[in-house]
Amino acid sequence: MQRKAKIVATIGPASDTPERLKTLIHAGMDVARLNFSHGTHEEHAQKIHLLRQLSEETHKPITILQDLQGPKLRVGRLPVGGIELIAGQTVVLNSIDPDDEAELMYSQERVVIPLTVPDLASAVSPGNRILMDDGNLELVVTGTEKDDVWTQVEVGGLLTSHKGVNLPGAKLSIPSITDKDKADLRFGLAEGVDLVAISFVSTAEDILAVKALVKEYAPDRQAVPIVAKLERPEAIDHLEEIMKVTDGVMVARGDLGVETSAASVPIMQKRIIEMAAKYNRFVITATQMLDSMIHNPRPTRAEASDVANAVFDGTDAVMLSGETATGKFPVKSIQYMDEIVREAELNYQRWGHAVNQQPASELDALALARAALALARDTNVSAIAVFTRSGKTALLVSKVRPDVPIFAFTPDPQVYQRMGVYWGIKPFLIPFATSVKSMVSYVETSVIAQTSLTPGQQMVIISGYPVGAFKPANLALLHTIGEELG
Repeated sequence: MQRKAKIVATIGPASDTPERLKTLIHAGMDVARLNFSHGTHEEHAQKIHLLRQLSEETHKPITILQDLQGPKLRVGRLPVGGIELIAGQTVVLNSIDPDDEAELMYSQERVVIPLTVPDLASAVSPGNRILMDDGNLELVVTGTEKDDVWTQVEVGGLLTSHKGVNLPGAKLSIPSITDKDKADLRFGLAEGVDLVAISFVSTAEDILAVKALVKEYAPDRQAVPIVAKLERPEAIDHLEEIMKVTDGVMVARGDLGVETSAASVPIMQKRIIEMAAKYNRFVITATQMLDSMIHNPRPTRAEASDVANAVFDGTDAVMLSGETATGKFPVKSIQYMDEIVREAELNYQRWGHAVNQQPASELDALALARAALALARDTNVSAIAVFTRSGKTALLVSKVRPDVPIFAFTPDPQVYQRMGVYWGIKPFLIPFATSVKSMVSYVETSVIAQTSLTPGQQMVIISGYPVGAFKPANLALLHTIGEELG
């Protein structure tokens, strides 16, 4: 049985050889995430070209997700071995430019920690928390003096160079896209990435700014979906306005848990997935899903439950980060993820959340998707076939969550690759159809050759009509495979 929720795997040193990538694809990888916090353009170009080659060899669309780094809020350079922060200790923080971080060092006479956070003193107020190293260390602001921020250590521990910094509640005037991101975006569009994820999203304007850059850099690639990484409390405060303009979202639970609290993350995850369903956006649930498998050959029971519950919540995809990028067991991580997702989907009707509960839409395509769902439930339908030029109709059918397989047909190679992230969709690349007869012929030839469907089984076929006129979906045809059209 076809797995419906898709698997995103981060590509890194543990997984970037041709042999290992091919094994990951066979194990179940649907989306390859390229983290632009690491690596050169030349290295990423090699991975993109290799993934395209392997996608063609395996006859499987592999969606390539470019994940932009965003603003780099980190600790500067400290002495080798780091420094030990002690609860109650007074520590001074100072903003520096990342390029100058080697000039400001830790001094025994004065505990000074350099941070690559611009205008830190103007962004925080007494009482604000400053978290470092994924929240393992916590400081509280006691005051500011010019460019210095005075703090007291609440939770101590060893701090080493370049650890991440989180500033919950701070009023940061930092753009979500940096000069590095702009250069990376231009590169990624030229290389043909399928999705672009942006970090540090706070409002809808952050999404619109990136879409404007896409239009400027590659006018012919404006359809590339933008994925908003939801990792800051401000993004949750503006969740609905972000959903209205983004194409997809990533539930970045690591930073969300640090910026807010671990206890609130499950509720935010459910809220995000529910809101995405309302606006027909795809959702990637990310961070620490099988984290123990970075070092261990099997996941914990808690991790298995976490993945299954994300499926029950209605996520479109689940993501592996360090597990496949740097972990010891990248292939096993995907195999276990695949197994857990399949088991959850077998029980989705009992425990799954009905994600598509929004009121009736004015979109004819959505009404048609609902009609196809009704046909599939009320008649002996084995699959739904969707003809799509942009992928939008396929996503709409995906979001109504039919019980039967969804086959999406497109003549556009870019759309074919992009649909690899959509829940339940098996994409097919076909010639351009100009009539209902040719359309049905392409469907029958493809499904008989590449699926378990056989003549005599029924399908619902969704398309625009007249076929080939590039019109929105307005036709639903109930067809029996092997029968001549009347």
